[in-house]
Amino acid sequence: MFDAADMDAEAQFWSALLDIPVVHRSEDWTTLQGRDVRLAVQPAPDHVPPHWPDPSRPQQLHLDIEVADVDQAEREVLALGARRLPDPPDAEDFRVYADPAGHPFCLVFNN
Repeated sequence: MFDAADMDAEAQFWSALLDIPVVHRSEDWTTLQGRDVRLAVQPAPDHVPPHWPDPSRPQQLHLDIEVADVDQAEREVLALGARRLPDPPDAEDFRVYADPAGHPFCLVFNN
């Protein structure tokens, strides 16, 4: 479940990124389901996005998404509306991004 000020933008972002369709839409709930994955988005007009890596506004959750070509995947997630976040010093096999509502997620790759 993702809280988001803009439920439609959040749902479309994850639908496109994970290639799973939106299967239900209502005023207070959107469900994406496919490929053995089910996610939901609910409106949260007062949602305060996490501020990576500030613990005073923690990440709340994050997804790790394994990719074969991290440079190509980065271009795709940025085109979908993600933004790049600072990687921690020990980041050797992942890059950190934020979805449109500010939730951090990682693209994980094998060097």
